[in-house]
Amino acid sequence: MTTYYSEEHEWITVEGDIATVGITQHAADQLGEVVFIEQKEADDEFEKGDEIGVIESVKAASEIYAPVDGVVVEANDTLEGAPGSLNESPEADAWIYKVKLSNPSQLEDLMDLDAYKAFIG
Repeated sequence: MTTYYSEEHEWITVEGDIATVGITQHAADQLGEVVFIEQKEADDEFEKGDEIGVIESVKAASEIYAPVDGVVVEANDTLEGAPGSLNESPEADAWIYKVKLSNPSQLEDLMDLDAYKAFIG
């Protein structure tokens, strides 16, 4: 399983044509205590760069942008009742979406872990 990273601080892992999307630990640290998340619903379609949700913290509200084109297969409903889990486990249990990729070649535009670490450097 390969993990990719966007300049908007999302991570994406891919298994077959299904990708799991979340925010990075760096993003969670910058946001501070998360108090609310607004998510798209299953079957919602989007294109790379579209706003696909909003995370609100005690510091600010921050948009979630689609790192690739796709269709929401599943939103992580756990986050609705426990948005703070984004602070505790942003790169594991607190994933935001599972999506069906529409254009897998877009993954080539994303960073690997080393490039992302250099980006946030």
